[in-house]
Amino acid sequence: MNHFFIITNRDKDMDLSTTNEIKHFLQKKGKTCRMRPEEVHGTLSEAEASRTLEREIPAETECVIVLGGDGTLLRAARNLVNKNLPFLGINLGHLGYLTEGDRSSIPSILERVIADEYIEEERMMLLGSVKRKNGEVVCRDVALNDITITRSRSLRVIKFKLYVNGEFLYLYTADGIVVSTPTGSTAYNLSCGGPVVEPTAKLFLVTPIAPHSLNNRSLILSADDKIELELLGSEKDPEDQVEYICGYDSDTSVILYPGDRIEIVRAPQVTRILKLSKISFLETLRTKMS
Repeated sequence: MNHFFIITNRDKDMDLSTTNEIKHFLQKKGKTCRMRPEEVHGTLSEAEASRTLEREIPAETECVIVLGGDGTLLRAARNLVNKNLPFLGINLGHLGYLTEGDRSSIPSILERVIADEYIEEERMMLLGSVKRKNGEVVCRDVALNDITITRSRSLRVIKFKLYVNGEFLYLYTADGIVVSTPTGSTAYNLSCGGPVVEPTAKLFLVTPIAPHSLNNRSLILSADDKIELELLGSEKDPEDQVEYICGYDSDTSVILYPGDRIEIVRAPQVTRILKLSKISFLETLRTKMS
């Protein structure tokens, strides 16, 4: 690889010292490296930030280096979903599942990337469409980790129906639900009692949040399935327009109302992640959970 672009989480590299270290290292090796502090996300809307970021990626870019943690890489993957570029995440915080190494290992990481000594993993993504009762699509976005439905301000439980490939499967009464990818199985899904899945697998995990039934467990579905969630209103007051929230990777969100439907399928795009560490996913999992 010869052409790089750096995305930096300024909270983790406030003076850009690590960012500049990487830039200068690559330039000394005869590579090109552009950088863009992620502070722009604090002044632009999500849509504007995404468009600006895509415009700033030079056409010759071969790799995006993400400095921060898993959250920084998740946002970059969503913002650049149509670029189909591989990501190299370098951890500047706590141990993550998506990032590689830390500050002390940066020179060796870059040497291996330059020498093409890495493994590229393709991670499946979700495509979620929010539809109003009249069929209007008010949001369509992708997620690398998960798409969630949770309560807004109300403390009442959420009632919703789950359909798989158009066939009714289950009526849930819960605080919400998490539909995750294998990559997201170690995130909110795990906190809600869902299973951990090898991240390169191709499947859906459906995990209710605090279900009001002892029989409600996580479901594992084929990545070729179509999942639909229909929000139900109050049986006592059908006109009650209580609000819920649909979140994409805990970043983008949209308000939901009774009668709305969320359709979730496997996204046509994937996230390409470069892996250099010999530490296995299971070893990382064991370290995180110990």
